[in-house]
Amino acid sequence: MPVVRSSEAVTHEIHGARFVSYATPLSGSRELCAWRGEIPAGTKGPAHTVNREEIFHLLAGELLMTLDGRTERIAAGDTVIVGRGATLAVENPTEETAISWVTTSIGLRAKLADGTTIAPPWAN
Repeated sequence: MPVVRSSEAVTHEIHGARFVSYATPLSGSRELCAWRGEIPAGTKGPAHTVNREEIFHLLAGELLMTLDGRTERIAAGDTVIVGRGATLAVENPTEETAISWVTTSIGLRAKLADGTTIAPPWAN
């Protein structure tokens, strides 16, 4: 039974946020990836288009999430379903770090507005 201890989770930082990966192919997952996102106060991530569906659940704090041009304020306990091909931007306009849990399928790619494609190591 694969068990990923919190001390074994791998941390990555990009665009001012921290991603702590738990479920990846390297940790024994064959289909899904899951990570905790830590979005510091004042962080505004770049808009990006995803090639896989993502389930974004906010554990603590508040965020502004823009999905295909529509912005919603989400609070702890809210879940956003990001469809494949959707364009997403995340902003934390508050003074507290927001904590999220994200699940997607292996192979996630994110394309930025400038055409750059990112293959996040925590989702591959």
